[in-house]
Amino acid sequence: MLLIRCPYCEEERPELEFRNAGEAHIARSTNIAGESDDDFEKFFFIRSNPKGVIYERWRHIHGCARFFNAVRDTVTDKFVMTYKAGEPKPAKLPGASK
Repeated sequence: MLLIRCPYCEEERPELEFRNAGEAHIARSTNIAGESDDDFEKFFFIRSNPKGVIYERWRHIHGCARFFNAVRDTVTDKFVMTYKAGEPKPAKLPGASK
């Protein structure tokens, strides 16, 4: 079973306690009602979905119920790190060279 570390509870818990909430660090419009249909579609539905390291939002629904961000490798499905919501995207990942 995959274990995910909650940065608020400060412990690893089974993946069944969590839910993915999509891509992290998305710039959201301050006037969503004023967006064109094409721009709204791009914001709401279109994501990059790269192969390799991605930044995602997760929620610990069967624990503290808080949202947090995670860095995950889509090739290995391993979590590189997790960090609290509102914190900036890490400049350097653990184990990364320079």
